[in-house]
Amino acid sequence: MSEPTTETVAEESRPRQLVGVKFHNVGPIHAYDPSGLELRWGDVVVVATEDGQRLGVVTALPSNYEAPAEPVRRVLRKANEADFDREDRLREQEQRAFRLCLARIQERELPMKLVRVEQSPDGGRIVFYFYSEGRVDFRDLVRELAQALHTRIEMKQIGSREEAKMIGAVGPCGRELCCSTFLRNPGGVSVKMAKTQGLSLNPSKLAGMCGRLKCCLRYEYDTYLELGRSLPQVGKKVLSVHGAGVVQRQNILKQTVLLQLEESGAIVEASLDDLVVAKTETEAGQTVEAAPPKGSDSPEETA
Repeated sequence: MSEPTTETVAEESRPRQLVGVKFHNVGPIHAYDPSGLELRWGDVVVVATEDGQRLGVVTALPSNYEAPAEPVRRVLRKANEADFDREDRLREQEQRAFRLCLARIQERELPMKLVRVEQSPDGGRIVFYFYSEGRVDFRDLVRELAQALHTRIEMKQIGSREEAKMIGAVGPCGRELCCSTFLRNPGGVSVKMAKTQGLSLNPSKLAGMCGRLKCCLRYEYDTYLELGRSLPQVGKKVLSVHGAGVVQRQNILKQTVLLQLEESGAIVEASLDDLVVAKTETEAGQTVEAAPPKGSDSPEETA
């Protein structure tokens, strides 16, 4: 059976292992079929894209790259000298377009920040990515750029997250930003996730380089949520080997709670094993709540 001649591998013929290719120093990793080539990390390759052939760098090998569900395109070959020359010319054209657009923005005093310029390999279009807090009327700017560059012009407004992703930076953790390296879909992030994990709610601590909530707040949220179900909630009255007390604080990772004992007022740390796993009548006839069995829902307090 002959090998498919198309540049896209269909779902049924897609190999189980693909290589990851990046087109910029920062930005997402794209999955490609290696086409039987022996590729190493850091190899520069020519790949097929919607706009033509592009140069990319292999940044994930088949042994550690998860294949996507959709059909993927092929790595055509390892880059040669002619490919590098063509890529250099493309980068020069993008830099020229960036300088021209930036000058026009400044002349017109438009409230927009130019972030990146990308020209298609076939030269058929140039995309200008910009950040702005509001809407911008750039119709005259587009006409000027089209006349000067003799190609189709697209202006794309991006948000602060996308700007940080394109520019790249080092976060407070000392690593490159997740969004500019491996994170494709950060998903929704909320302050509730920080509260569940017991983190400081100081805005400067929770905000990423983009000024919005850090994407990494989501990474361990589900784990904290699951472990937290095993512990009695703050404010609940429970029985323990130390006596009856009220939960003051949870330590989800340690699976312990801080109790303020009713009799002495002392603060003690109690594990799940220290708590009575049942509802027990006290001498005064009041029902108090203890920790539920691990993995179960917390029982409701009754009077």
